[in-house]
Amino acid sequence: MSEALPDVNLAHKAEVERKLNIGKEKKAAADECFKAGDIKGACHIKNGNWKRAEEAANQVLKKNPDNQKAKLRKAKALAGLGFAEKAVVILEELHTADPNDTEITRELAKAKEADKAATARGFKKFKGFLSKSSGAEAVAMDESSDTDDVEEVTTKLEESRIEERGMELLKLDRPYTTAEGSAAFSGLSTQSKPVAPATRPTAARKGKIRPPRRAPESESSEQWKILQHSIREIFNHNARSLSFEENYRHAYNMCLQKQGSQLYEGVSGLIVENLDKLAKEQIVPAFPTSISVRGIDHVQQAQEGERLLKAVREVWDDHISRLFPGGLHKQDRTHVPPARVLPIFEQGQQLFLERVIRSQDYSIRTHLITTLLTQIQIERDGYTVNRSAVKGCVEVLLELRDRRDSWDSAASVYEKDFEPTFLKESEAFYKAEATRLLDSCNAMQYLKKVEERFMSESSRTQYYLSSKSEAPLIAILESHLLIPHLQTVIYMQSSGLDFMIDGDRIDDLARMYRLFIRVPEGPPTLQKALKESVIRRGKEVNALATTGPSNDADAEGDGEGEDAAEDTKAKAKKKAPAQKGAASRAAEAALQWMQSVLELKDKMDKLLKRCFADDLAIQTSLSDAFETFINDNPKSPEYISLFIDENLRKGLKGKSDQDVDAVLEKTITVFRYISERDVFERYYKGHLAKRLLQNRSVSDDAERGMLAKLKVECGVQFTQKLEGMFNDLKVSSDHMSGFRDHLAKSQVLPPIDISVNVLTSTFWPMALKPAPCNFPPSMVDSCKVYDRFYQSRHTGRKLSWQPSMGSADVRATFKTRTHDLNVSTFALVILLLFENLGEGEFLTYEELKDATGIEETELKRQLQSLACAKFRVLKKHPPGRDVANDDSFSFNYEFTCPMQKIKISTISSKVENPEQRRETMERVDEERKHQTDACIVRIMKDRKVLSHTELIMEVTRQLATRFQPAPPQIKKRIEALIEREYLDRGDDKNSYRYLA
Repeated sequence: MSEALPDVNLAHKAEVERKLNIGKEKKAAADECFKAGDIKGACHIKNGNWKRAEEAANQVLKKNPDNQKAKLRKAKALAGLGFAEKAVVILEELHTADPNDTEITRELAKAKEADKAATARGFKKFKGFLSKSSGAEAVAMDESSDTDDVEEVTTKLEESRIEERGMELLKLDRPYTTAEGSAAFSGLSTQSKPVAPATRPTAARKGKIRPPRRAPESESSEQWKILQHSIREIFNHNARSLSFEENYRHAYNMCLQKQGSQLYEGVSGLIVENLDKLAKEQIVPAFPTSISVRGIDHVQQAQEGERLLKAVREVWDDHISRLFPGGLHKQDRTHVPPARVLPIFEQGQQLFLERVIRSQDYSIRTHLITTLLTQIQIERDGYTVNRSAVKGCVEVLLELRDRRDSWDSAASVYEKDFEPTFLKESEAFYKAEATRLLDSCNAMQYLKKVEERFMSESSRTQYYLSSKSEAPLIAILESHLLIPHLQTVIYMQSSGLDFMIDGDRIDDLARMYRLFIRVPEGPPTLQKALKESVIRRGKEVNALATTGPSNDADAEGDGEGEDAAEDTKAKAKKKAPAQKGAASRAAEAALQWMQSVLELKDKMDKLLKRCFADDLAIQTSLSDAFETFINDNPKSPEYISLFIDENLRKGLKGKSDQDVDAVLEKTITVFRYISERDVFERYYKGHLAKRLLQNRSVSDDAERGMLAKLKVECGVQFTQKLEGMFNDLKVSSDHMSGFRDHLAKSQVLPPIDISVNVLTSTFWPMALKPAPCNFPPSMVDSCKVYDRFYQSRHTGRKLSWQPSMGSADVRATFKTRTHDLNVSTFALVILLLFENLGEGEFLTYEELKDATGIEETELKRQLQSLACAKFRVLKKHPPGRDVANDDSFSFNYEFTCPMQKIKISTISSKVENPEQRRETMERVDEERKHQTDACIVRIMKDRKVLSHTELIMEVTRQLATRFQPAPPQIKKRIEALIEREYLDRGDDKNSYRYLA
């Protein structure tokens, strides 16, 4: 067919040629549709394909608004429908997100070009000019329209005629030919040429395309009969011979003829007829026959239930696939809104609910819910069921909603009919399950079974039940399996918490923690049980230390030969019986207490990390437990100090710096728990003084490292005196260098070569009054020489000699050989008394006591070291381990030892006896009084006026780093300060004023 260009001016020539090209493309596309037998595609070549593309893209975007491909398809469809402006907006958004996509760039350029052309020809002004009415298009041309408007209107008229010719071709009762189809869909015929601007109609001549006349009722009845037959064939799976286009046309025409109500009611009736048939023929025969029979085989029960579930799902799938919302689209748009009825697809779902699920003729709902519950119960009992069948049926219940009363907010059949029954049955099951498990399982097995139940129910709700059922179902498990039985499980004999901790049951403890944190009552119960368990174990450690070895010290020294060979040492160890070290049995008990506490701490730290996920609340409970039992032991500060002393004296030999730091760090961990830190300071100061003065510390770096850790924990004030002790030794070393230079210049040598440490009395733990001791004349002369030297450098100072902290090297000659003995100053004074005695001569205890002037307790300790320990350079008469007042002593000329140098030391780190401890605590209490007074004065000087309660709280807070003061003690110190006129009571008698 030839196309002739209209007689128009040159400005419109290109536009007309473009439109003719569009007509050619549409003609070619129509011919392809005819050859393929697609009449509908040919009829809707302009709008149909693009419209469907847009609807498909909208459906995808409704589910996933960020789908880029769907947005691109929608933009193409909008451009094809003529909405280039909307297409440009979408494409620009896509181009911004991905500027490198060539397809998006190309489509954006095309859309912009089309939008620009539409704007230029004034299309926006006339886009509402054409409207679809009753299947045809009505176009009115105003007299004021310009040439371009006429061209646009003419083109749309021609496209409307193409659709009309296609519809006429559909009415043929015989097969059409390709030629007929091509002729019917020619782009622009010679009989319908565009209207030239010079001959455009005036306002008096307005062209219209009127809708077709209404068909008679007989024609509507005939059309319904055809549709009824077709729908029945569709329900009977015989739709292969039917024409979708023909059925669509009949339904379309009935809607145009105002027969939508007849069509709606007729289709609903056919659906009801088909559903009744399907329920009777497929679902009812699948009803289980043994679902309620007790003792039936679970496999048979599962198979029968599966058959019913599959039947319901198959009927649902068949029903949904036979509904035709596209074929009745016109009805849904024209009849449904004014009639206020459901669209045909939703109507089909509603009828399925009424005629199948809630059928009045058959008890399908009862059988269906019972079957679902039975399948779930079978799976809970440990048998296998077809989860897919259950899932398919549950999906049907989730999709079905009763929309008669509520359109959008209606609850699903699952939520209304199935879920309440399911939750009620689950509650009854797990209530009985908890009792059964407690009767048959221990705590570990019970927790494992409960965790498996939680996991299985969570998996069940995620896989084939609604995920919304998980929360109420888990709440049922928590309320029946956990909350009522927390105490029972955690304190269960031979399997509870204590048993798990003793056996290092890491997995079981972690499982207990995971389950207990599910419920609000779980964490407090677990924290309380852990705290009680740790306190009980700590009290056992305290009891072992209390009921262990006696606190009376053995008088065994720890001799050391400095120049003996290693093989000689090994032979001596084999020959000699096992000997204790410097610590007595009581000291060993103290060290064992500390070691047990550290082991318990390590154990609980491991459990905290591996089982309790470093839970902060549990960590706090464990800290409270350690603090409780450690402070319950009144000797804990002394034990901690002894442990540090033992390690820093000899325990760290051969260890690396990392090992040293690890031991000290563990000790500080335990130190943090003690509340009486001032007591610890007193013991630590005494032990440190002995290590420094007797040169027993293994590593000076380790000593200073420990001091640094204490400073971090307690502050500078706590370690100030300890640091002063190190400074005194450094100054004393400088003094001794000057003293030796002085002796070299004066040519005056003392009778005994002495080395003196000058100590500041306030730093060192020694009484101002030195221990009594009668020095021999040679020692007195040597001390006078150093005293004169010191006074020459420091006028106004007085030296008090402290023999209790000194040591001496003395050379003793025996029958076989001579040995160099390292002894204490007291021991030197005792040995010098035997210097002029012959063999067989002896001195009594009373004679030694009178000659030395040493206190009785200290004298006995020194005599035990010399006569009853490993290296017995004196003989005790009669032999024994204890020294009595009627004993006598002589020099042991027969003493032999393979070592040249022998160290004979007294027990320096022994646990105090009750009397010594009482004296120590008296001194501590006296120091606390001064510290409390200073704290009160410091606070009141800053605040001036303070109430009684506030003052008590502030004093307690500031002194907490050293000890825990009791409010009555603080009150006594306040009264003492009032008497001494540091404070005065306020006018209200409940406050205090500071007196300058």
